[in-house]
Amino acid sequence: MLITWIGHSCFKIQDKSGPDGIAVVTDPFDKKVGLKPPAFEADIITVSHDHYDHNNVKSLKGNPFIIDSAGEYDIKGVSVQGVGSYHDDKQGKERGPNIIYRIELDDISIAHLGDLGHTLENKQLEVLVGIDILFVPIGGKYTLDAKQAVEVVSQIEPRIVIPMHYQVPGLKLDIAGVDKFIKEMGINPTEEDKLKISKKDLPQDDMELVILKI
Repeated sequence: MLITWIGHSCFKIQDKSGPDGIAVVTDPFDKKVGLKPPAFEADIITVSHDHYDHNNVKSLKGNPFIIDSAGEYDIKGVSVQGVGSYHDDKQGKERGPNIIYRIELDDISIAHLGDLGHTLENKQLEVLVGIDILFVPIGGKYTLDAKQAVEVVSQIEPRIVIPMHYQVPGLKLDIAGVDKFIKEMGINPTEEDKLKISKKDLPQDDMELVILKI
């Protein structure tokens, strides 16, 4: 599997590189965020909620299958399960609903939490049992902050944690950077341009923290 961070909450997840591979894209953003939107071919797009920094499906090429609601899906051998949650800690009264996605690809389980704004309830945790790789928002203000994100990480207990939705050069949103989250996690991170990993390479004992570059 190859994971590329496009920026913000957008990742490109491939079972293999090249034209024969399947490409899953999460939460594509609009150029208004200040970063370059994704403009490549996608087979599947997941959208956690209908905000401009997460729903720019038009920028992607090909004829992708778009998933923007909770439920179970099986597309081209990729299994996707979406479960409802909230964009805030007030049952969605401030920022509305949010969908958490579990993506099964290349024998690896990935969870994308979207713009989650609260710790998880049993109905969400039931979907996230045995997650290998977790994409978690950490920037605060609109989502979990660093401390809350660590709490959610401890609820899920993935093998690899990859933070998202935090301040990077060029981003026009007033959210925190990654440093506080790294400190709260208490794990020395590894930095990667892209994460290339197979099932047998997943850490077996200690959780790993991976910081991806744009």
